[in-house]
Amino acid sequence: MDTSSYNTLSRQEELVIEKKGTEPPFSGEYDDFFETGTYICRRCDAELYRSIDKFDAHCGWPAFDKEIPGSVTQFPDPDGYRIEIVCANCEGHLGHVFIGEHFTETNTRHCVNSLSMKFVKSTQA
Repeated sequence: MDTSSYNTLSRQEELVIEKKGTEPPFSGEYDDFFETGTYICRRCDAELYRSIDKFDAHCGWPAFDKEIPGSVTQFPDPDGYRIEIVCANCEGHLGHVFIGEHFTETNTRHCVNSLSMKFVKSTQA
């Protein structure tokens, strides 16, 4: 995989994105953040989520009930209990997806580390 075009990451971002870490709950800049726009991968700038799909799950991390189609890959977490989500473009760790919690109509919660994303504000009124 050619990583020469990826963004430079801070040490904390590397721990989450490249080493599959997790930022502390309620510490991320996008946990309690509800502006209109798009969330992109911090490592490769691929679009991941739209603000219209974000909701407050009171879990300590940004929560989305769906991704932009084709933007996220899911596979079983090594712990055997969760489903890991990564950027489909660069395979950077995003967080985990949980199904069956009944927060939204999709019955799905993408629990994403703020450090894995950047927010791009919408220019439309």
